[in-house]
Amino acid sequence: MHLGHLVGALDNWKRLQDEYSCFFMVADWHALMSEYERPQVLRQYTIDNVIDWLSVGISPEKSTIFVQSHVPEHLELDMILSCITPLGWLERCPTYKEQLRELKERDVSNYAFLGYPVLQAADILLYKADKVPVGEDQLPHLELTREIARRFNGLYKEVFLEPEALLTKASRLLGLDGRKMSKSYDNYIALSEEPQSIAKKVQNMFTDPARVKRSDLGHPNKCNVHSYYGVFAPEKQKEIVDKCRKAEIGCTDCKKELAQIILNFLGPIQEKRREFLEDKKHIADVLEHGREKASKKAKETISQVKDALKL
Repeated sequence: MHLGHLVGALDNWKRLQDEYSCFFMVADWHALMSEYERPQVLRQYTIDNVIDWLSVGISPEKSTIFVQSHVPEHLELDMILSCITPLGWLERCPTYKEQLRELKERDVSNYAFLGYPVLQAADILLYKADKVPVGEDQLPHLELTREIARRFNGLYKEVFLEPEALLTKASRLLGLDGRKMSKSYDNYIALSEEPQSIAKKVQNMFTDPARVKRSDLGHPNKCNVHSYYGVFAPEKQKEIVDKCRKAEIGCTDCKKELAQIILNFLGPIQEKRREFLEDKKHIADVLEHGREKASKKAKETISQVKDALKL
């Protein structure tokens, strides 16, 4: 995972686990929809995700951490919900069309990818979630989940809650090139990134295009580096802004200082990552414990669903 995930989701997850009973799921079935040509990578991706979560403070004592494919009821409920979901609901999903455009290097014109919002609905409804942390761009997906729940309850029996959005603030962190941070664009810094790589990537960040010479006055509000200071060193941002505007600091030195700030920020996280990487049994135990907790709730829900269907 990268800095965008940390700022946009993981920091929020840490707070939520002190207020709610949280389920954090590694969505490996969803990943298979686009990685079906090389499924062998998914096992390592799963471990890497869990290690990242634990390293930033997601706690197996406070929350349920599990892998989607370890709980077979996800696919069982997905099958049932797919029977009552009209094709039109899926075809008009804005994220589906966006992903088809973005993932040009992979062929995702398959049945599973069209139907992934139904599996997503099953992921949510299986645990009777009443709140789902999402950004505004994900609201159409959650509304589809609510529609599917409403349709099931209307056709058969009141089983599902209609989950509400727990809106999260949009990430203030763009990619290194000013676009959305994404692995597809290769404009990210991973939580596990090596120090030399971080320093190199930060030095290559786009800065104020109007500042050609060291003596030119800067315009920090037009510079992506400025926004990174706001996230990782807000106490230092005003000082950097003043120096930039007065040409008292050059872009090279400014980015060198930012790289060190990011390294210091990631240091404790990467130290924990190393510890978890050396203790594979602990990761396996966390996932087994999470599977047991998730399975208990999932089996209860599926039993109620089958009862409603008279199966």
